[in-house]
Amino acid sequence: MKEPLRQHLILRMVSKFLIPYILLFALYVQFHGDYGPGGGFQAGVIFAAGIVLYALIFSLHRARRAFPDRAVELFISLGVLIYGGTGILCLLRGGRFLDYSVLSTHDPIHGQHLGILLVELGVGITVTAAMVAIFFAFADRGRA
Repeated sequence: MKEPLRQHLILRMVSKFLIPYILLFALYVQFHGDYGPGGGFQAGVIFAAGIVLYALIFSLHRARRAFPDRAVELFISLGVLIYGGTGILCLLRGGRFLDYSVLSTHDPIHGQHLGILLVELGVGITVTAAMVAIFFAFADRGRA
């Protein structure tokens, strides 16, 4: 990747303004995905898009410092563990894999909401980290 866009002051200022709102919108899509369009995958891609914009405007080096490879790998694994762990928890509570209704002792509907929230959170974390890892891998091509 080339030198960061230091001479493009307007792009840098607009990006500084937009990136927090992009990340906030990703969180909105994440946590309101069970009530409307959206969910973990869409939120993960939106969140990763904010990180990619940061890398494009402020340099790949700064983005890698903010999101080191080890952290990206950890988040990929963490998301899969949250997703799979939710299914295992359902099994341990006497239900089928990802049968969320057993997650709540007093109300199966509450268990459904909790299960969907956990699974979508796992998907969102994994998709964000995987997209960032793919971007970093392609951005590093030809360097070295």
